[in-house]
Amino acid sequence: MRRMGAAVAALALAGTVLGVGTTAAGAAPAATSGATACPTGWGSGVKGGVTAGAVPLKDIRTGRHDCFDRMVFDVPGGGDVGYYVQYVDRLHQAGSGDYIPVGGGAILEVRVAAPSYNPETGAAVYPGKVGRPLPGVDITGYRTFKDTRFAGSFEGETQVGLGVRARLPFRVTQLSDRLVVDVAHSWTGSR
Repeated sequence: MRRMGAAVAALALAGTVLGVGTTAAGAAPAATSGATACPTGWGSGVKGGVTAGAVPLKDIRTGRHDCFDRMVFDVPGGGDVGYYVQYVDRLHQAGSGDYIPVGGGAILEVRVAAPSYNPETGAAVYPGKVGRPLPGVDITGYRTFKDTRFAGSFEGETQVGLGVRARLPFRVTQLSDRLVVDVAHSWTGSR
């Protein structure tokens, strides 16, 4: 009887220790995890529907975030700016069809419904040069962005090639007077 009581006590004690160990181990990742929760579900399919714009593109700028790299198209007075964004195998200039090389593992073509010139005078507003990197944009040290190329303006829209590390999910957000393109650092929900 005494042996059975000792065995039951030993099993109970072992179960308690095992239970505490399991609880502590289960709680440890939550307590020590410093991972940033990143948005998921953006996808990599075609987004938007561009229409010709009459308000010129003023600037293109970029920024780095914990979960994604960002490109912003500023169109003051443009309201909700139309767009068309998709992955392409090669970037071809709208209108001419000329090939424009873009570095990176994948190419995101961005078309913004805003010309790089003043539609009334024809004078350049955005100083991009076809086939060249975007002026004033330095993507050195970015996790996702690898190259930028200006592809010109044709029939009221401006075209840009964005070279990224790989075919990654992206989202496009229309804000008043600007368009925002975010490309995730990965397909997972943490950085």
